[in-house]
Amino acid sequence: MSPKTHPTRQPPLASRLSETKGAQKTNRLQRFLIMQTKEVMTQPAVSVSPRLTLRELESLFEVYGFNGLPVVEDRHVVGLVTQFDFLKHFVFTPGSVFPHYEELMKRPVEEIMTREVYTVHPDTPLTRVLQMMVDTRDKSLPVVDDKNRLIGMISRGDIVRAFRR
Repeated sequence: MSPKTHPTRQPPLASRLSETKGAQKTNRLQRFLIMQTKEVMTQPAVSVSPRLTLRELESLFEVYGFNGLPVVEDRHVVGLVTQFDFLKHFVFTPGSVFPHYEELMKRPVEEIMTREVYTVHPDTPLTRVLQMMVDTRDKSLPVVDDKNRLIGMISRGDIVRAFRR
């Protein structure tokens, strides 16, 4: 009498799906490890002039919803202005004299912008950009060419979306 043969049994469907999802996550991570800034950056970037008034800046923050905007002069990044930079000029301290609201809103961006800005290049690996954002706590970084000319922006949201690719 010959032994009975049984068809090959496959693991339950849930187990197979779990393995597939695990492989997809591994593939996503592997893709992320080789991605460059140029693949996910926002371009063209919305930028502002150093002479833009705070009133105009406030409107741009409202229209675009960005946390920060690069400050550009002759296509070169000269600073970054964030909503935090904007808001901290309205803080009252015992030693400060309260300037009139209209006077504050007429000030130029160059008075409140951050001048020391971290930038990245289009070929910067996303892993490096992510590490820079973690180290500096920056929410976005200007993307510049070799002559420090603005070509785009990369944000935390861009990096999160890159993980889902």
